[in-house]
Amino acid sequence: MAPLPVLDDAFIPELPNRYKGKVRENYDLPNGNRIIIATDRISAFDRILACIPFKGAVLTQTARYWFEETADICPNHVVSYPHPNVVIGTTLKILPVEIVVRGYLAGTTSTSILTKYRNGEREMYGVILPDGMRDNQRLDQPLITPTSKEFDGGHDEPLSPQQILEQGLLTKEQWDTVSRYALALFKRGQELSAKNGLILADTKYEFGTDKDGNIVLADEIHTPDSSRFWIADSYEAAFAEGKRPKSFDKDFIRGWVNERCDPYKDPIPKIPEDLVLQTSDVYLQAYRMITGRSFERDTRADPLTSIREALRPYFS
Repeated sequence: MAPLPVLDDAFIPELPNRYKGKVRENYDLPNGNRIIIATDRISAFDRILACIPFKGAVLTQTARYWFEETADICPNHVVSYPHPNVVIGTTLKILPVEIVVRGYLAGTTSTSILTKYRNGEREMYGVILPDGMRDNQRLDQPLITPTSKEFDGGHDEPLSPQQILEQGLLTKEQWDTVSRYALALFKRGQELSAKNGLILADTKYEFGTDKDGNIVLADEIHTPDSSRFWIADSYEAAFAEGKRPKSFDKDFIRGWVNERCDPYKDPIPKIPEDLVLQTSDVYLQAYRMITGRSFERDTRADPLTSIREALRPYFS
């Protein structure tokens, strides 16, 4: 059986002003728009772990579903979709604060509220959590846990609303706006996910400002990469047993890596091929469950070839 094609890199020399992120490749166009290509790279612990077949297209098309379902809540950056892996968006000045909304005491990273809670912290992100909470317990109300947005690949750091304002990262008006948008987006995400048998446990949002200073939702929204989804009917039993509910998120690979090394310091072990394929299946299943739509897999050739053809009108 031939290996499935993956998009591990999206360098297109005919396109201008390239910026390579952990997962996405970006090209700034002279007209003020940006080409954003989602590769199949999977990132966690501030590192690239592997490439997952079809992941980039799944993320782009899942975000497309959510951008369309939340367009009435706040403006987003989308202009068009010339290819399943590609979105043309308005170029924004990204705000230096990443907005994470959490509905449950969960997570595995150093900035997650569960990690901090297990370490004995009770005051975090400007709020105080009570003693006696259990892993994956539902919070009384969704909690915004902002972190610094490190553009140079450094570690994101937890922030409180007071620190955000004192450090001048956002104005009071900007903070109020992104908070209002984030909570409304999260509520919509939880409601639509519940209808499809899913729990949206937590997610991250990135916002930027356009040329007129308006705050606009950027990047992605409610995808398996940016969010923690649980299978709803697995939650009660898992919570009672102190286990993690069945999920679609990056913890599928994160957990495997975390068991074998310190992912922030040690070399990352090679991810087994069967785990890569299982993860690909998880992303495809997540798309079907989140959107209620089927996903057409393109296994014919190198994805970069079809991306280049779709973006030919934008070549310099």
